[in-house]
Amino acid sequence: MITANPADVKPELSPNAGLVLKSVKWATFQALMADVGEDRAWRIAYNQGVLEIRMPLRQHEEPTGLIESFLEALADELEIEISKLGALTLEREDLQRAVEPDSCFYIQNEAVIRGKPDINLTIDPPPDLVLESDLTNSSVNKDVIYSSMGVPELWRYKRDTLLVYHLIDGAYQLQDKSLAFPMLPVAEIPQFIEASKTQGQRGAVRLFRQRIRELLS
Repeated sequence: MITANPADVKPELSPNAGLVLKSVKWATFQALMADVGEDRAWRIAYNQGVLEIRMPLRQHEEPTGLIESFLEALADELEIEISKLGALTLEREDLQRAVEPDSCFYIQNEAVIRGKPDINLTIDPPPDLVLESDLTNSSVNKDVIYSSMGVPELWRYKRDTLLVYHLIDGAYQLQDKSLAFPMLPVAEIPQFIEASKTQGQRGAVRLFRQRIRELLS
């Protein structure tokens, strides 16, 4: 049981470190988050009393940023609206769960949340797609958090492979196509991430855009 004042709980983590706190009450978790505010580098996952705090790494952030850029380019080519909300804190007090994905998107439900100053997952839909760049193993089962919130699609980028999961009957099942973007060549995305190492990030995005145009034509 944590007895320290939430205002005094300010973990300092090295880039490769992770911190797991157990028996953290929801009120304590909320007080900690309110005290540290949004100006912080670390991210959280909270599952019914277990709080994990992690520092993102550059090797972790680069693929995330590139995939975000690819999806934005894809949306432009398809002439549709998407809302990229990054590491938005997704929380449900009734479930005693909260998580900050590496990135998340509203796609099918973009119009539902457009212009809203805040998103309340007890009444608003969850993101249509969440992205996790798995450089290190998490001590908290994020799949359970996302599935309990009803997130329909989960992407995991790990070891130069992008895996796509759909929420089916309350659990994530591996699929070969994206639910939101069924025409997207998912298996090709890692090669565009790899291309950024020689072509640069924007060069990789241009190559991806060119590939999408080929598919659309």
